[in-house]
Amino acid sequence: MITEQQVLDVIKSIDYKPMTYQELEQQLEIQAASDFKELVKILNELEHTGVIVQNKSHRYGLPEHMDLVRGRIQAHAKGFAFLIPEEKEHGDVYINANDMGTAMNGDIVFVKVTSRSTTGGRMEGEVVRVITRKNTRIVGVFQGLDTYGFIIPDDKRINRDIFVPKESFGGAVEGEKVVAEIVSYPEGRAAAEGRIVEVLGHKDDPGVDILSVIRKHQLPESFPDEIMDEAQAAPDSITDAEIVEQGRRDLRDKNIVTIDGEDAKDLDDAVNVERLDNGHYRLGVHIADVGYYVKEGSKLDIEAYNRGCSVYLVDRVIPMLPHRLSNGICSLHPQVDRLTLSCEMEFDEHMKVVKHEIFTSVIKTKERMTYTNVRKILEDEDPELLERYAPLVEDFKLMRELAMQLRDMRARRGAVDFDFDEAKIILDEKGRPIDIVKRERSVAEQIIEEFMLAANETVAEHFSTLQVPFLYRIHENPDQEKLQNFLAFASNFGHVIKGTGDHIHPRALQQLLQDIKGEKEETVISTMMLRSMKQAKYSADSSGHFGLAADYYSHFTSPIRRYPDLVIHRVIREVIENGGKLKPKRQDYLNSRMADIAQQSSERERVAVDAERDTDQLKKAEYMLDKVGEEFEGIISSVTSFGMFIELDNTVEGLIRLGMLTDDYYHFDDKQMILLGERTSKIYRIGDAITVRVARVNMEDHTIDFELKDMPKSNRPERADRGARPPRGDSDRRGGRGGDRGKNKAASKAAKFGKAAKAAKATKAPSTSVAPTTDTGSKKPGRRKRKSSAAASGQTTAVNVPTTQPRNLDSTTAVNAGEGKPKKAKGISTNAPKSSGKDNSRNFNFGSGKGGYNSPVESSKKRKGSPAPRRKKIEGPVFDPEAGNIQTSSAKVDTGKTGGEVKKSRPRKRKPKSTEQKPE
Repeated sequence: MITEQQVLDVIKSIDYKPMTYQELEQQLEIQAASDFKELVKILNELEHTGVIVQNKSHRYGLPEHMDLVRGRIQAHAKGFAFLIPEEKEHGDVYINANDMGTAMNGDIVFVKVTSRSTTGGRMEGEVVRVITRKNTRIVGVFQGLDTYGFIIPDDKRINRDIFVPKESFGGAVEGEKVVAEIVSYPEGRAAAEGRIVEVLGHKDDPGVDILSVIRKHQLPESFPDEIMDEAQAAPDSITDAEIVEQGRRDLRDKNIVTIDGEDAKDLDDAVNVERLDNGHYRLGVHIADVGYYVKEGSKLDIEAYNRGCSVYLVDRVIPMLPHRLSNGICSLHPQVDRLTLSCEMEFDEHMKVVKHEIFTSVIKTKERMTYTNVRKILEDEDPELLERYAPLVEDFKLMRELAMQLRDMRARRGAVDFDFDEAKIILDEKGRPIDIVKRERSVAEQIIEEFMLAANETVAEHFSTLQVPFLYRIHENPDQEKLQNFLAFASNFGHVIKGTGDHIHPRALQQLLQDIKGEKEETVISTMMLRSMKQAKYSADSSGHFGLAADYYSHFTSPIRRYPDLVIHRVIREVIENGGKLKPKRQDYLNSRMADIAQQSSERERVAVDAERDTDQLKKAEYMLDKVGEEFEGIISSVTSFGMFIELDNTVEGLIRLGMLTDDYYHFDDKQMILLGERTSKIYRIGDAITVRVARVNMEDHTIDFELKDMPKSNRPERADRGARPPRGDSDRRGGRGGDRGKNKAASKAAKFGKAAKAAKATKAPSTSVAPTTDTGSKKPGRRKRKSSAAASGQTTAVNVPTTQPRNLDSTTAVNAGEGKPKKAKGISTNAPKSSGKDNSRNFNFGSGKGGYNSPVESSKKRKGSPAPRRKKIEGPVFDPEAGNIQTSSAKVDTGKTGGEVKKSRPRKRKPKSTEQKPE
């Protein structure tokens, strides 16, 4: 019988050239019909899993031999995406929205690289095949009609709505948040089809917002019964027999304490510090021995592996382990015996670890301390607390002494210490935000932070030296191109960093952070430095931690809430029990597993971070909902081609769109990261302090719009003569002005010669321009003077259209100031500066089997197959011809008979090309 390995041996051979299945049959000398059937079955399975591919000539080969790259799609809300290759050596590949095919965010795909930059840096490609679908369920808002409906996904990176036939409504009604199971994925022009499996409630009901985030990220909630049964079997206490049998070191007489937040219940780390006779410090870090209770391969272990980590949402915690363990036998409660793994380190006067031990132990913590009380003891010298904790006060002072010296040592070593504010959102009993405060990072937090860092480094170095299978926390060197851009950016402020883009020590970056401490540019430079860094992740290989300037680093200190910590706890105990090594078979097995565990843990960590960020953003938006019109102080936290983000003192962030800067026309300089006024030369840059007014809160997208307090409401000034302005160069980022010229010529032609332009040109109505564009410059000899933007577009009205349109906004209408009703056109036609900001208008691609529909508005003609989705209302900014500006209103999309209403657009059969520009 032919085997899979035999087939792979042929395909992977050095002299192999892609073959058809008939040629492979001959190569393998197959005679029996049963072997031939098995060959076809093997080839199909290998192709399905992406191990091999079949080209257009029906020949089979390895993907890498056919110029294909396998990886995961990381999509953007604007339609484009990046391929994150599975091979570490291969760089990311940019994918234009038009080259995505049917791939969705998170899918595993094959991409063919179509172009590379001359410097060998950025690559572009197109998706040629989807191997594995990531999205099996979608969360979003249901919009239903009589015979069909559709779901607008909460995840903006999924930019196609999901078609739902009537029989799959599942009892959902208009405006409810639902969970839909994908029945069929996009195929050609046809949209994905879903079946509603859960109705979460109306999108405005209390609690539905957080529940939607949980479902969106497919976070688990309650534990299955079999998991709870296993957790219930854990004991409530430990016995002396256990301690003796396991040979644990008894540390119950030491002044060991836990220091955590007031509301923490899973206390998995405890510390103590002693001053030795030789003047050295002995630091003990004692971590709950969770691995003793969660056995490898048990149901609890498998569940913990799948969850990866605990998730800390704004109003709840989704634990990695059941509370029976995390808040019970594994939590280091005061005055009770607990099993632990201990790491004791001896530090000399230079804060070098001269001796260390890692061993199993039993402890009894003296007190359950909080960060607040430790801070009050050390900084405020609170009399009541000093008396209450008198036996431990000297220990706390010794902890502070050691921690500050460890911190200074890390700074000298070059550890990059970013000091950014974190928010704590206070909710009432109904889950509504009532306040947002900055999280405190007092001396108490710094003590625990330094002690955990020291233990993690010591444990990582110890087991790297032993060369046993282990999990490390690594932080790779910054991307060379990003770091070069940062060095150039910092030089704009007069800061020259020693080293080059590919040879720079973190010490140079930390020195820069120290140099700018307290300076105006501190925020802007710190922010840009952080953005040049890569994300830390887990790995089976120790390659160091750039940010910490550490050669070895691991996560050892939180096995209750992080799966990698739990894994290395098992390795540590096994090594201790086997005299400092592992059995050969065990070593081989763990070596084969560590890379998979590292990847899974990194992915689950990213999901947790995204979910936590989502809940923070939605509660921050909800907090600002009743503050529209109020003024706040803030700083510019980011500058883009479509506006600038402002961070308030309470860490709430919002956007001032380019169209709201009405005193001038602003250009985006991506080298200096500034907005530069064309006429006034006014500059907006990261770190500038400004006063803003809350203009709008969008609870659908959880976004906040600001406007400058003193920005005039009047029309923009006249544009300078084009001939007098400096050349634009080849930049694609011009502050949202000029449309999509350059890389997207097709879109430019459509804007210039399309139906909208021709219709407007034929009208010849007088212009009522909000943003005058009269060319006041003089003619140059031998050169015809350019027409103004208004004239060039046939005297159509120029309006400042918001860059983010409501999802129900029909973006198929061009308003002509000379008539009372809008003209049908392919897109909003304006002469105001365009913005490359987010456009939330949707494309419904219902092709064969879905009515051949491709428009965000209902088709006026009945089509065969499933009817095309339509939206009943247009809610959001609409141009008012009489008022001469944009009004926020609701307009029915049906009649097209009166001037204030919006007509239906005719569905187009051709799929419109994306006008998305590629990111720099």
